[in-house]
Amino acid sequence: MTRAAASLVLVLVALSSTFAKYVPKSGQRIPQSLSRGWGDQLNWAQTYEEALFLSRSRNKPLMVLFHLEDCPHSQAFKQAFNENDKIQRILDEDFVVFNVIETVDQHLSPDGQYVPRIIFVDPSMTVRDDIIGRYSNRLYAYEPGDVKLLLENMKKAKKVLKFSLIIPTFMITR
Repeated sequence: MTRAAASLVLVLVALSSTFAKYVPKSGQRIPQSLSRGWGDQLNWAQTYEEALFLSRSRNKPLMVLFHLEDCPHSQAFKQAFNENDKIQRILDEDFVVFNVIETVDQHLSPDGQYVPRIIFVDPSMTVRDDIIGRYSNRLYAYEPGDVKLLLENMKKAKKVLKFSLIIPTFMITR
């Protein structure tokens, strides 16, 4: 009889632990979005390939944002980035956006691996190496105080796009 009771208790313990829901100490977890906290109202691309496709098909520049979740520099820049309504509005209207948790892919790190960094790509899939931050040793780095520079660089990314869209009248067929 005790053997049957022990077996029953063991089965009940196993079932209760199987159906138990884990709740972290900080409470219910918020589902992870593609924004990763960099602007929840923006439509973020899921993959680099999707971002390139959207950039080309919508004829909008692509902004690729590299960061790390646990980096204090990324967190500080994220706060400044989110607090600037002008950045958020311009990105929403005029850009395709993609954020990457730092990767070891050398093709996505033209001048080294550091965060946060932002690289602009035009719809022809050309990396805009002329649009840089203020540091000579980390060309694409941005800090919380660089919000104004980021806005200027976003305008540069848009201007060249508009310039490259000018079609000579002799090319237009009627």
